[in-house]
Amino acid sequence: MSTDEGGPRARILAATTKLLSEGGQEAVSTRAVGAAAGVQAPTIYRLFGDKQGLLDAAAAEGFAAYLSDKTELEPTDDPVADLRAGWDLHLEFGLANPALYLLMFGRERPGTTPPPAAVSGFEVLATHIRRIAEAGRLRVTEERAAQLVHAAGSGTTVALISQAEERRDTELSVLAREAVIAAITTDTPAAEAPGPVGAAVALRAALPGTSVLSEAEQVLLREWLDRIARQ
Repeated sequence: MSTDEGGPRARILAATTKLLSEGGQEAVSTRAVGAAAGVQAPTIYRLFGDKQGLLDAAAAEGFAAYLSDKTELEPTDDPVADLRAGWDLHLEFGLANPALYLLMFGRERPGTTPPPAAVSGFEVLATHIRRIAEAGRLRVTEERAAQLVHAAGSGTTVALISQAEERRDTELSVLAREAVIAAITTDTPAAEAPGPVGAAVALRAALPGTSVLSEAEQVLLREWLDRIARQ
């Protein structure tokens, strides 16, 4: 959250978030934000650079607040169950904060840098995927798994946001979630069943904890394991 509680930055972000929730991105202008926050336009430009910087900061602030409120749950012994919980929290955030969510995930375009809040969200997802890999239950590479969950999760959330609330079918999220989990995970650790792909993925995830290989050897081994995992 903002460190200048009650100061201009906090007031500007609060005003921006309120305008976003009430009217979407179209309702946010430096004039409207300045009037609501009691500051002049030069103050907004000094603190945030431009309107897009302000919008990115508001999205990051909202997502950080959500994470601190909703994801303080201790990891369980089942990383796949934790991924399910993370998916559901992601959807909950999107439906509760549609304007912020679309600001984070609805404007991704090829060659553009994702907003900081979207990067933070992907890092949370990558942590879930890494734990599944370390447990030997990932059937594809970590990168592919994270990209698939991200694409399916954000796409489903955007689709549900676009539906009228009274017609919204949240069961679509459950179906999409389970289809993705079935595609990227196994029921048991790969070490208990034959097959090189799962074993390669699990060993790849454990490499950062090893110290017996040189950096060059680790790079080479990662390349070999990635090639096996992608076969």
